[in-house]
Amino acid sequence: MSTVGMVFGIAVMISFYGSANFYIGRRIFQCLRFLFPHINVTIFTGIYIAVALSLIIGYLPLPSGIKGIMGRAGAYWMGIFIYLLMLFLMADLIIFLAGIVRAVPNPTLQGIRFYEGLIVLLLAACFVGYGIYNANQIKYISYDIQAKKTAYPADMKIVMISDLHLGAVNCEKRLADIVQGINNLKPDIVCIAGDIFNDDYYALSKPYEAINLLRGIKTAYGVYASLGNHDSGKTFKEMVDFLEQSDIKLLNDEYVIINERLVLLGRVDSSPNGGFGELKRKDTKEILASIDTNMPVAVMDHTPANLDQYDGRIDLVLSGHTHRGQIFPFNLITNAIFTVDYGHYQKASDSPHFIVTSGAGTWGPPMRVGSDNEIVSILLR
Repeated sequence: MSTVGMVFGIAVMISFYGSANFYIGRRIFQCLRFLFPHINVTIFTGIYIAVALSLIIGYLPLPSGIKGIMGRAGAYWMGIFIYLLMLFLMADLIIFLAGIVRAVPNPTLQGIRFYEGLIVLLLAACFVGYGIYNANQIKYISYDIQAKKTAYPADMKIVMISDLHLGAVNCEKRLADIVQGINNLKPDIVCIAGDIFNDDYYALSKPYEAINLLRGIKTAYGVYASLGNHDSGKTFKEMVDFLEQSDIKLLNDEYVIINERLVLLGRVDSSPNGGFGELKRKDTKEILASIDTNMPVAVMDHTPANLDQYDGRIDLVLSGHTHRGQIFPFNLITNAIFTVDYGHYQKASDSPHFIVTSGAGTWGPPMRVGSDNEIVSILLR
């Protein structure tokens, strides 16, 4: 993208965000003024602007303490903002349509605006409260997959997670429970399908504690990972060192043979946010040509946008990235964008099995509505 295009895009985003916050703030103020006729508009505006700006300030190069506080506040505000905007727009549309059929007076009475605002605030609080609660739960999902090539009779239990987003709000707090959950499943191998980090290694509050937790994962044949779009940027080297210290084998368009029973290939993500240094994604055909396909072949490819790159030589493709939209209604968007944004998919009987997880962590707002943090167990027969 050109510099001009980038500047234009940023200007459009700031304009939209500013306009949307003016609209939300005005609606909230109308509601409060009904209860408190003498409310000070200047004080209200100042408080609201400070809250709204937390979303932007958290991304600025500030001292770590201020950046951490504002980043945390901004993450929560992102979810609150989304639901306030959506619900106020829906409520205004309903009142507008009711006005056309003369079900409500025109112009709208102040009392109606109050009850509109009250209902929206209560509904938003319910969505946000449930989202925060649900984001701190971990669900377990299992799949039974029949490989096309079964040279060995023993089943292979693969436990998969993705999108830990270590460094994002509350994601490190769940790591101990995630590791315990993985160990309870007694996996043969563990696959981490990208987005282990949240863009910046130094956003981790306790990296050495996280390393010790990850080293505690118990498997028969090891823990393997592939890169996601957020595992990139200026601290890429530190991320790689972290994985090495955590006894996690990073597969960068490389494959390993697991106990002469399974070929596991890890792909470099196709759209990194900040680049992987000198590392680039290799041509898929070139990689597959070098693999012994007499054994079942599983692939970790973080973004489920490359389905057409894999043919009948592949048994299983593991992806994440989508978060299943993370919070409603974004699941409708991911479902429209991706052929499969969640769950199991197989185009034809001789095609690979694709499994997309909603992830084990959250990006942006630390909330889950209409999706879950999950650990996936796959029995490859």
